Amino acid sequence: MEWFDVGKIVNTHGIKGEVRVISSTDFPEERYQKSSTLYLFQSGREPLELTVSGYRRHKNFDLLTFEGYDNVNLVEAFRDAQLKISADQQNELHEDEYYYHEIIGCEVFSEEGEQIGRITEILSPGANDVWVIKPESGKDVLIPYIDSVVKEVNVTDKKVIIHVMEGLL
Repeated sequence: MEWFDVGKIVNTHGIKGEVRVISSTDFPEERYQKSSTLYLFQSGREPLELTVSGYRRHKNFDLLTFEGYDNVNLVEAFRDAQLKISADQQNELHEDEYYYHEIIGCEVFSEEGEQIGRITEILSPGANDVWVIKPESGKDVLIPYIDSVVKEVNVTDKKVIIHVMEGLL
């Protein structure tokens, strides 16, 4: 079965079983809604199916509680575990929308055909995502995911074509 990260549990929060999550999903409100199923992955253990019983935002974190885990002592062992969903839990996306796992690993080329590098990470600092590109040599390149820069995305061939504006590289 194919699994996709939606967050990492970094700590507990309070004494009532809440966990602090750094999300890696674009859809936290949908992913973490009450009765949603998530799978907890810890090294050396089978995935544990969890049902969300509560979700709220606090500072830069998502706080979650799970059915049957209403005490800090029960969730303490979840620290540093990954929360994942199965492939069949993914939502259908609109045209020109992509999941992170579809973009990460794509090779990036200029409109002229020059290879720039491979996308290694996606940052979400505000108005638009920023794609981190690792070139063959040199520093990472940051490109904004906006129409004037990203001209073509082909997730099947893992290829992205960008318009290299002055000062971008």
